[in-house]
Amino acid sequence: MPSVVHVPLNTSPEQSLRLEALQVAFAEVCNALAPVVQETRCWNRVGLHHLAYRHLRERFPKVGSQMVCNAIYSVSRTCRLVFQHPASPFNVSRFPDKGLPLLRFQPSAPVYFDRHTLSIRGSQLSMYTLDGRMRFQLDLAEADIQRFTTHKLREIALARVNDAFRLSFVLSGETPEAEEGGAELAVTGEMPEYIRIDPNVDVPHAAGIDIPVQRSSLTL
Repeated sequence: MPSVVHVPLNTSPEQSLRLEALQVAFAEVCNALAPVVQETRCWNRVGLHHLAYRHLRERFPKVGSQMVCNAIYSVSRTCRLVFQHPASPFNVSRFPDKGLPLLRFQPSAPVYFDRHTLSIRGSQLSMYTLDGRMRFQLDLAEADIQRFTTHKLREIALARVNDAFRLSFVLSGETPEAEEGGAELAVTGEMPEYIRIDPNVDVPHAAGIDIPVQRSSLTL
């Protein structure tokens, strides 16, 4: 069974605005990278990093280097779901010679963190924002604390749920589908609500990012 710990954040109005700003900026980085995927057919995380990291850092200096890396992870992760999941109508194996659609990340898309941008010490949580660290007091159930000590942390995502922010910690022990969000797709056949897919958009020049002329078929 999946092991996911959901932690609601008790935010003040000022903190909510800071998290909303981070969420919007994170989606903007993802949307700057999405045309690179469409043009190169590369959604391998390492491949995308080599193709676009330097240019994304130059274009989005306020986002920070590690958050740019996390946005690359988000795009790679989402593309695996859209282009490789068996239940996806955009699975590339069905139309190997057809151009890729363009993914558009909505401002509601989750923000992914890692050990550089979020840390927990005791009951204190510290997380990156565009204008400095934000800290919260955690109130975890004993069972959740035990899971943190016995499972490896694989993924951390911040999302808005019913107008409130929540952190989700994905721990080891899940099936691959559960880790990638594919279990829900297999049941509903629907894409995540924070993704819009435009199958009829011509390939732009990758949002001003210079990329190699050759095309790649790298995937994870």
